[in-house]
Amino acid sequence: MQNSNIVIPRRGFLGSIAAGAATIGLAGLSTAERLLADEKDSMASKYEAVLKKMKGRKHKQVFDAPMPNDSFPVIWSWAFLHTNNLTGTPDNEVGCVVVLRHDAIPFGMEDRLWAKYKFGELFHIKDKTTDAPSVRNVVTKIKPEDMPMLEMAMEKVQERGVVFGVCDLALTIYSSNVAKEMKMDAAEVKKEWVSGLLPGMVMLPSGVWAVNRAQENGFTYCFAG
Repeated sequence: MQNSNIVIPRRGFLGSIAAGAATIGLAGLSTAERLLADEKDSMASKYEAVLKKMKGRKHKQVFDAPMPNDSFPVIWSWAFLHTNNLTGTPDNEVGCVVVLRHDAIPFGMEDRLWAKYKFGELFHIKDKTTDAPSVRNVVTKIKPEDMPMLEMAMEKVQERGVVFGVCDLALTIYSSNVAKEMKMDAAEVKKEWVSGLLPGMVMLPSGVWAVNRAQENGFTYCFAG
């Protein structure tokens, strides 16, 4: 079960979105499509509840992360907290959401999935300790080589209130393409990827939707990828 040759170019990703676009509409839905719509609605409600909890915070920002970008989507969330602290704003007055979408979605998943599905190769993420495609998540439980400071790790900024969300649309499309290449069942691969999300991850109907809803709730926008 090798996937070293899996390549999902941008055109292929967009084509997969187009092929599944009919599942998004509400008119004339099949039972399966209705269940999918209900699932997306549940995701939307949970995410919007998270945003509303931050309503009264003084400074709020959403980081839009479509690419791994050398782990900066996570590092910049730390920087946002740190510099707010330096200028007199404590963590409990800061709202910070990081939207992991497109090629940044593996940051939201456990090491076992990185090893099994070779996320380092698929998403072009290197392990700085080996200079090879990573078979572990490089933003959580980090090593000194991964980031300038250990306090920048994902779980450390989560403890301080940063919320990370994962794009379900990207997760669905990538898992389906990987399943096809590895001759596996797409539904089972998607199920395994969802079960392997890290603690605290919020499922998002799509990353672009989540960025919009954050802005509608008063979050300023920062491109992180």
